[in-house]
Amino acid sequence: MSSFPTGVTVVTSTGRDDSPRGVTCSSLSSVAAAPPTLLVCLKTRGSTLDAIRAREWFAVNLLHARARTTAEVFSSPVADRFAHVPWRPAGTAGLPWLHEDAFAVAECSVTGLYAAGDHTVVLGEVAGVELRPGVPLLYGMREFSAWPVGQAAGTGPTRAPARNGPSPRRDPTGVRAAPH
Repeated sequence: MSSFPTGVTVVTSTGRDDSPRGVTCSSLSSVAAAPPTLLVCLKTRGSTLDAIRAREWFAVNLLHARARTTAEVFSSPVADRFAHVPWRPAGTAGLPWLHEDAFAVAECSVTGLYAAGDHTVVLGEVAGVELRPGVPLLYGMREFSAWPVGQAAGTGPTRAPARNGPSPRRDPTGVRAAPH
């Protein structure tokens, strides 16, 4: 899966003692539009998942392209990750939001926890969202990169070729027919 690019998030919550917890996560998916529901997959033996279990709330901070250092901090064994990044408690549940490093934050209430090997799938109903302009941070092929806005990566601008005259018709056999 390392060659499949995906967006980079930091999932955050607070523990029973209100201390912030967070981890870099690239396994995020939209599950449903009504009610809006997201899923994240987290290591079962992790302090962030412990905090989510205790609070039953979590925030998904979708990182912008300039937040590579934040992604690295939250994927490292640093003891106090929040000492290295700007954050603030926000939203309905007062969760840690990485307000300078995220172009979007979704606040979720837990609706399900499911064991999957050494990870736990966490489902959450979105209670609120904050959006800002920004280009998403991606991770793939073991590298971070920015979303190539307006073009496919490595191909330059993509445009449909102009046509002169009407489009040719095709008959059911797939043989090209003359235009009318």
